[in-house]
Amino acid sequence: MCRFWKLAKSFVREEDAVGVIEIILILVVLIGLVVIFRDQLTSLVNKLLSKIAKQSNAV
Repeated sequence: MCRFWKLAKSFVREEDAVGVIEIILILVVLIGLVVIFRDQLTSLVNKLLSKIAKQSNAV
C-alpha cells in the first residue's frame, strides 16, 4: 500500500512537466506555421495596414 502512494505521488509530480512540454510543442508548431506562411502573412498585414491608413486619412 505504501508503494502505491509513492507511485501516485511521483506520477502527480511528473504531470507538471507534461504541461510545460505541451506548451513548448504548441509554440513550435505555431512558429513553424508562421515560417511556412510568412509571405502570405506579410502580405495580409501590409494590406490591412494600408487599408487602415487610407481610412484614417479619409476621416
